[in-house]
Amino acid sequence: MTDDPKTLVSTDWLAAHLKDPDLRILDASWYLPTEGRDPKAEYEAGHIPGARFFDIDEISDARSDLPHMAPPVEKFMSRMRAMGVGDGHQVVIYDGAGILSAPRVWWLFKLMGQENVTVLDGGLPKWVAEGRAMEDMPPIPRDRHMTVRFQNHLVRDVTQVAHASKLGTPQIVDARAAARFRGEAPEPRAGLRAGHIPKSRNVPYTALLNADQTMKSPDETRVVFEAAGVDLGAPIVTSCGSGITAAVLALALERMGHHEWALYDGSWAEWGMFPTVPVATGDA
Repeated sequence: MTDDPKTLVSTDWLAAHLKDPDLRILDASWYLPTEGRDPKAEYEAGHIPGARFFDIDEISDARSDLPHMAPPVEKFMSRMRAMGVGDGHQVVIYDGAGILSAPRVWWLFKLMGQENVTVLDGGLPKWVAEGRAMEDMPPIPRDRHMTVRFQNHLVRDVTQVAHASKLGTPQIVDARAAARFRGEAPEPRAGLRAGHIPKSRNVPYTALLNADQTMKSPDETRVVFEAAGVDLGAPIVTSCGSGITAAVLALALERMGHHEWALYDGSWAEWGMFPTVPVATGDA
């Protein structure tokens, strides 16, 4: 793969840069409650040297009833300052699943106007499988200021997505598993209807990953999107269950050079809860 400090880097790249003074590594592991895993406890037991823990559920909008919505700018800035992450840093994000939640934090940094942020390809499982260094002590952070310029064009709300669904543009691409998209499998969150946003396409995020949880090449990724009926020459809004794996699609699009994308932050946790918005089932 081609290492890119703005999208995706290999474990070899990270190992070579591990001692760089302006490198900041974030463990952004997150799991559905049904998985019974505690990402913070796993981080404390062992993590890539120098990594700080990024708590997706805590660094979010506490005013919202929806899960882990993007935090207000001020909250993001204060949390990053306390973690010692700021201007002039190259940020590398990984997670304990391979590639699952790290792209969500990559998107958050992009949303806040940060460019030098990338995801570790294959994540912690690949790093561990290669027998690379681990530690169980958190680093001692020094406050660092972060200049934030919020990027409105990278996020969409339910009103904007409802408009897109009605008009058929921009395209909505759903990262959930096919059975959930079709309404044949129950949602992991209680109280949500089954199905998908009308006129959306389905590209399960797992279809963009290799068996070792690394990302497929941009050419292979392009084939997956096109096979799902996605027009890669037009704008795209990505969606999923709660705005986590939608970011895997966003990262894949960015790697392909498709920059006209945005993420529906509320995703199905919001759409599936609203009785006033339409729901489609099957492949329609």
